[in-house]
Amino acid sequence: MVVESGNLVPRPRNVSWEQAGALFVAGTTAYAAVRSVTLSPGDTVVISGAVGGVGSIAVQLAKNAGAKVIGLSSSANHKWLTDHGIIPLTYGDGIEDRIRSASGGKVDAFVDTFGGGYVELALKLGVAPNRIDTIIDFAAAGKYGVKAEGSFEAATADVLAQLAGLLAAGRLEIPIAKVYPLAQVRDAYRELEQRHTRGKIVLEP
Repeated sequence: MVVESGNLVPRPRNVSWEQAGALFVAGTTAYAAVRSVTLSPGDTVVISGAVGGVGSIAVQLAKNAGAKVIGLSSSANHKWLTDHGIIPLTYGDGIEDRIRSASGGKVDAFVDTFGGGYVELALKLGVAPNRIDTIIDFAAAGKYGVKAEGSFEAATADVLAQLAGLLAAGRLEIPIAKVYPLAQVRDAYRELEQRHTRGKIVLEP
């Protein structure tokens, strides 16, 4: 494949091919979503789908920005979140009350990487529409006037270079859930459809 040199970023030596291959779409989507809610040190942000391919990157970028990060996930993934300085909360019934308790009653921003009513939850928590971003619930974005910024807004070599630099410096981790050979692409999609994967599923040509 022939590619313009300006669209390429060198892979740092300490970054695996699997991590590098998984970084672009998920990484730039997470970057754009976190950037769109304009975090400052001391802000509290809630991120749904906090251990998925995009969410697992977004929580780290938000933490690097100095925010207090609350990550919504299943209990099986709480240790990973805690190990990365994130406050883990289990999604489901009662999540609004759990967020209010964990945040001290003040949520400044919300990043939704999962869909299914989280935009409405963010609004109930008092988050301003211009500090809510969803990468998946476009109907809610249109209805409530919240943001829907993702990879399209950050898909540049400059952003990719920043993310690769964070990886190389140990300030960002790309969890690789599983690597499938290309011949098993159907199995990879079946696992992806479960929506319980921690990190990225990678196809290896």
